[in-house]
Amino acid sequence: MSGCGCAEVVTPGLLDLFDARRRMIEAARPVDGIETAALGEAYRRVLAEDVLATLDMPGVDNSAMDGYALRRAELGPEGLPVVQRIPAGAGVLQLPEGGCARIFTGAPVPLGADTVVPQERVTLDDQGRMQVAGELAEGANIRRRGEETRAGALLLPAGAPLDTAAIALLASHGIGEVAVIRRLKVALLSTGDELIEPGAIRAPGQVYDSNRAMLKALLAQAGGEVLDLGVVADAPLDLHQAFARARDEADLVVCTGGVSVGEEDHVRPVIEWLGGIAFHGVAMKPGKPFALGFLGESLATGTPLIALPGNPVASLVGWQLLALPFVQVRQGREAAPLQQFPVVAGFARRGPRGRRELLRVVLDWSSGTPVARLAGGQGSHMLGAASQAHGYLVIDANNNVEEGHAYGYCPAAQFLD
Repeated sequence: MSGCGCAEVVTPGLLDLFDARRRMIEAARPVDGIETAALGEAYRRVLAEDVLATLDMPGVDNSAMDGYALRRAELGPEGLPVVQRIPAGAGVLQLPEGGCARIFTGAPVPLGADTVVPQERVTLDDQGRMQVAGELAEGANIRRRGEETRAGALLLPAGAPLDTAAIALLASHGIGEVAVIRRLKVALLSTGDELIEPGAIRAPGQVYDSNRAMLKALLAQAGGEVLDLGVVADAPLDLHQAFARARDEADLVVCTGGVSVGEEDHVRPVIEWLGGIAFHGVAMKPGKPFALGFLGESLATGTPLIALPGNPVASLVGWQLLALPFVQVRQGREAAPLQQFPVVAGFARRGPRGRRELLRVVLDWSSGTPVARLAGGQGSHMLGAASQAHGYLVIDANNNVEEGHAYGYCPAAQFLD
């Protein structure tokens, strides 16, 4: 797989996958607006401002383990008497000369002590004096005040996503609320006269709308606020009304279906009526009918619109490879780089013609190193393989897959934004 991201157009009129991804990232602009979120509600939000440390961390010199605190120079063959016991949460004490302190992990090191001995290296004689086995380095096993962070230093920068570790870090400094970029509001709709809601009674020719359910979950996973406009008939007037509402109420529009060039595909003409198309068609399989457009005067000033294919696997691939980095930037984050590494194919297959193909594969580790095997049927309507796949084996245009040869592999876990 080519990892250069170059703009190799492998099919006339279609954008190369990596060129399309680059254009998506470059076109995205963070939303305006800041709000305050309680720390307990800030998971997966994005910081709007730098956060500074409120404390030295650690706040005092403390013990890195359970053991004994002492002055290294006072330790001789006869050992030292244990004269103090210091649990975590105690105040800072003064260590008397000629003695040592029983100390526990996180407890403040008493003044005068310069070393902590792990309890595993200590024995107590009949008189209760501690004896140490082996050599002992001065300063060992003490966490120094401020060695991690000094009060006033940068704790987390603006634009940092708040994952579980970041939230724990903020909590450790007593920070209870933070300024975050407001949630991206995304209008979501499916188009197609044949679509019905899951749970409804299906008549012949009708199809359950799997794309909207999938995309609602993906948008929620990415931290967006979803305005669900439901299923819209593939008719110009209905689409016009839905897109006009989406333009006025949302920061981004995501639609699926009707974006191809058939006689009953009306999405593109309506988008062009209300705005315009930045690009349409990407040289990838599945996902070719992907489009980036806008509702309004321009992509920069209007409401961006991402049109995904109607086939569910194509819609999923378009989201993961192209739409997700756009959403990340709109939320004030950096677009996550595309992770890929070589994996050997455990099968042979005729290669794609004119487009890169993203084969849904599982990794077989039975031989000790990963071997990619097809997860199932590769049709763009076949969700079974997509639901089982560990990732994608990316095959360059016009290249056959040869068993035992290595190809670029993109793990699906990276798209769990």
